[in-house]
Amino acid sequence: MRIARPIFSKKGVMLYDRATVLKDTQSIQNIKSFGLIGLFILEPAEPVPPMTEEDREFERFQTMMAFQIQDEMSVCRRAGKTSHITQIVDGIIREYGNQKGKITFIQGLRSADDYIFKHSLNVAILCALIAHTMRISPQDQHEVVEAAVLHDIGKLDVDRKIFAEREVTAEDRVSMLHAEMAGFELIGNLYPADPNMKRICSQAQHLVDVQDNPEELKRMKILTSAKILAVADMYDSETAVRMDQPPLSEVLTLRRMLNRTNVYDAAVVDALMNSINILLPGTSVELNTGEKALVLRSNDRDLLHPVVLTFDHNEIIDLSDRETYDDLEIDDIMKTMDNRHVMDQDALKKLGFS
Repeated sequence: MRIARPIFSKKGVMLYDRATVLKDTQSIQNIKSFGLIGLFILEPAEPVPPMTEEDREFERFQTMMAFQIQDEMSVCRRAGKTSHITQIVDGIIREYGNQKGKITFIQGLRSADDYIFKHSLNVAILCALIAHTMRISPQDQHEVVEAAVLHDIGKLDVDRKIFAEREVTAEDRVSMLHAEMAGFELIGNLYPADPNMKRICSQAQHLVDVQDNPEELKRMKILTSAKILAVADMYDSETAVRMDQPPLSEVLTLRRMLNRTNVYDAAVVDALMNSINILLPGTSVELNTGEKALVLRSNDRDLLHPVVLTFDHNEIIDLSDRETYDDLEIDDIMKTMDNRHVMDQDALKKLGFS
C-alpha cells in the first residue's frame, strides 16, 4: 500500500511522506503507535495527487495543534486554569488569521477519541479566517479564536460512544446538553474577568438549539463573535471525515446555512466562502437536472455559480447568468469520477479474499 498523505509527529516532524510504500506489518504497527485510526491509501495504479506546500503545511499544523489543544484542555479541566492557550491562539492567528487569499481547507480522519480536539482546532482556524475576512478588530479576532478552541470542552465528559453513533437518542442529547452547560460554566470560571468568552460559546450553541423557534431568534441579541463561531462550528461538523458516517459536501453544507440565515448570519457565511477554496477548476459536479459537469472557472463573487462544462452535451454554461439559466444550479460535488468503489470480485478471490 502507498500512503496518500504525509504523516507527521505531534512535534511536526514528517515521519512518512506521500507515496511511501508500506511493505511489512512493522511499518503499519509503527504508524498505529502514533495514535492514528486510519490512513488515506492510493490505489495500485493511482498517481500521487497534487499537493502544494501550503497544503502540506496545513496538515502538519493540524497535527501539532490538535495535540496542543488536547494538552491544554486537560490542564483546564484538572487545574481550573489555562496554561498555554495564548500561545495556541497566537499560533493559529499567525498562520491563518492574516491570509491574503483563500486556503484549501483539508479535512483529516477523526475518531471518537480525538474528535473534539481536531474539531476545536478546525473551528478555531475557520474563525480566524472569517474574522480576518470580515475585518473585525484584532482583539475580537483573538477572543473568538480563543472561544473556538475551548467551546466544546464540556463534551469531554460525554460518553465517547455517542460520537460514534449514527443517530443520537433523546437521552444522549440530554447528556450532551448537560455536558455543554457544564463546559460553559467551566469557561466562565476560566475567564472571570472576561464574561464574553462564556457568552460567545453559549450564544453560538443557543442559536442552534432554538433554530426552529423564530420568535426566540428575533428576541436574541447575538454577538458577532458568536455568529462567527456558529458558522465555523456548523461547517466543520458537517464536512468532517468520520469513521461512522460520510461527510456532507461543502456545497450542501453552505446551502444549508444559506437557507437558514436567521440562524447562520449571511455576512458570516459569505466571509467563510471568501476564505476557503470551494468549487475550484477541475471539480466534478452534478447539476440539479442530473447532468454531470466539470468546473472550468470559479466565481469569486457568486461561489455556487461558476462556469461549467457539461459532459453529456459538451456545453459551456455560465451559471452566474441567471437570466439564461435561472433554474439551473449545482446540486452537489461528485466525489468520484471512476469505478474505484466497485469491487472486482474475481480479483479479490485471486488475492485470497472470500
